[in-house]
Amino acid sequence: MAEKNIKFISEKHKAFYMEKMQNAKFKDVYHQALYYCLGVNADTRFHFENIFDEEIHCVRLECLQEGWQTSGSLKVVRMAFNLFCNGTPTVNQKKDAKGKLEECSRYSVEELFACEYAPFFWQAIQLRYPEYAVYNNAHAVLFGSED
Repeated sequence: MAEKNIKFISEKHKAFYMEKMQNAKFKDVYHQALYYCLGVNADTRFHFENIFDEEIHCVRLECLQEGWQTSGSLKVVRMAFNLFCNGTPTVNQKKDAKGKLEECSRYSVEELFACEYAPFFWQAIQLRYPEYAVYNNAHAVLFGSED
């Protein structure tokens, strides 16, 4: 997806994303979605180093317990983690089944998308999965789809 087609919440969001991508060692769809998603919120932009370790390219799970987090920034971080890690990486931090289920539910569509960031989360998903962002009828027919 060309940068000119990407929707940003603000100029600060756009500048954050462009800077991260310009300086990125890896420019793959995982990093594109991560940088885009974390750039949508002022708190996650400011605390980026608390959320992601750029040297070892690893999310910092403990950031979800830090005092700067808000309900909005928690949604942003969980969406970014989900897109980058292909799952719910913080679930295993919980010791009991109830805690694991509660944490897993915080990654649900309803939990994440019921907020003002939903249009930008959709944009992050399109960055992560560009091959699925637009339905390709010719491709579907080629593989036997009858839709």
